[in-house]
Parts: sequence; C-alpha cells; structure tokens
Amino acid sequence: MAEVLVFVDHVDGAVRKPTLELLTLARRIGDPVAVALGNGAADTAAALAEHGAVKVLTHEAAEYADYLVVPKVDALQAAYDAVSPAAVLVPSSAEGKEIAARLALRIKSGIITDAVDLEAGDGAPVATQSVFAASYTTKSTVSQGMPVITVKPNSAPVEPAPAAGEVEALAVSFSEQATGTKVTSRTPRESTGRPDLTEAAIVVSGGRGVNGAENFSVIEALADSLGAAVGASRAAVDAGWYPHSNQVGQTGKSVSPQLYIASGISGAIQHRAGMQTSKTIVAINKDAEAPIFDLVDYGVVGDLFDVVPALTEEVKTRKG
Repeated sequence: MAEVLVFVDHVDGAVRKPTLELLTLARRIGDPVAVALGNGAADTAAALAEHGAVKVLTHEAAEYADYLVVPKVDALQAAYDAVSPAAVLVPSSAEGKEIAARLALRIKSGIITDAVDLEAGDGAPVATQSVFAASYTTKSTVSQGMPVITVKPNSAPVEPAPAAGEVEALAVSFSEQATGTKVTSRTPRESTGRPDLTEAAIVVSGGRGVNGAENFSVIEALADSLGAAVGASRAAVDAGWYPHSNQVGQTGKSVSPQLYIASGISGAIQHRAGMQTSKTIVAINKDAEAPIFDLVDYGVVGDLFDVVPALTEEVKTRKG
C-alpha cells in the first residue's frame, strides 16, 4: 500500500489524541508513517506503533521550540521528499493548518482543511467536510499534486492496531526562513483540570441565558460531573462572563464532541458553525421557539437554573 504521512502533535513525547485519530484515518488509505519533531520525539514511537504507524520518522532540534512553524514545515517537506506519500494528514489546529498550507504551497499541491472524515477514492483520498456554517456536507478530493489534509479533532475513533513502528532519523536541513521569527518568551496556560475544548468527548456550554459570570459555576459543575470541557457562546464571551479561549463558534473554536450540551444558548448561526458537527446535541432553553431546537437531538424547555443543577445531581448519583 501507499504510505501516508501523519504529522505528530505531542508534548515532550506524550502523543495527543488527535494524532491517534489521524492514524485511524490514515490506515483507510495506506500505511501510516508518523513524523515526530522536537523534544521527546523518539518517545512517541511506542504509542504511534500501537496505533498503526509502520514507521516513525523523528528529528530533535532546538529550532522547533525556539522559532515559529517554518522549521516544522522544513521537516515535513523533508519527510515528503523521502517518502513520496499518497497524502499528508495534519491535526486541524491553528498551527496545524498553517503548517499544512505552507507545505501545500511549497509542493504545489491542493489542500483540504477541517475534514471530518476520510476514505479511499479512485486515485485520491476523499475528504468529507462540513461547510457554510455546517449547513452542508461535501465530499472533496485534491486534483493537483499530493493531497494535504487537516482533520478536525474527534472526527475518528482511536483504534489500536499494532504495527512495526520502526524508528528512523529524519535528515532535515533548515531553510533561511526557519529562523526568521524567534519565540522570546512563553507563559504557561493555567490548568483547569478539564480536557482541552477542541479535543473533549463532552462539551457543556453556556450562553446569554447564564446571565452573569458568577452563574457559570452552574455550567462548570455539570461539566465536572461529566468529565467535560466548558464552552461559551459569543454573547457570553463578549459580555466578559467567560474567557475568549472557551468561545465556541465561527469566531471562536470549532468542536465536534460525542456529546454537546448547550445551556441558555439561542442557537444563532455564529454559534452553530462551531458545534453543529457534534455527534449528539442537547439543548436546555426556556424559550421553546429558540433556533437551537431546530438542530438538537434532545431538547429541554425549561429554566437552566432548575434543569442543569438537577442534571448534575443525577449524574453524580448514577456515578456514585
């Protein structure tokens, strides 16, 4: 089978879940070859092999941490030149999409972003996308060059499929542009103990109906009982009730969890664009005519301050 490059998202050797999902998708169209860069790259091999990587190309250098994305693009291009793959898959994060776009430009290939599914096609992989604020689902292929595809988190299951996972050192020569923009400082993000919003299997979001920053504790309590991430609508963020980093929507983050619970959110198109690909959607709103109910799998018409605490207690009781 043809080989498929998978760009590895990891933190000091700990592979993040979206990469394991990419390996599941890569196996549908070829033999996954993982590309792990930076500190701890070699430590990723065991997890990658367990999930289907037939080969792991690694390269460690200070440039990956000290500069922005260009060193990673140089390395991914080196892997492309060495492997001549059928496709390159990259996690659909902000950084991932920039890396993918730069690579596609260099190798004169088409790019597909924010795919939610992938399957083998007649000569080229077929990517499924949710477009126009998730109003339509399209299937796309790249007609020129080798496809570069970014895939949204939670688009595929994590499926163990043990493979050889042979580790090989990747030869990388950094371009002149690689050291053009230096990272001068970093501030660690404060940990809430909750999963990352874009990677979470369950997301509980609050909107205008929460009616104040102090009331988001109700949303957080339900999220914590479910082991979920906390999201917020644009209205709640603009009002200063919750951080922008937690905004779900067209101008915030796009999520695709197994379960999305919207509390006090009307369902404006801006918000729907960021969560409409969720597998199961539940809405809690006291307005029975709220647009969100046109979208949901389950709807509860009621005051969120009655419904959400009752739901939280029920979850705790069943788990206890």
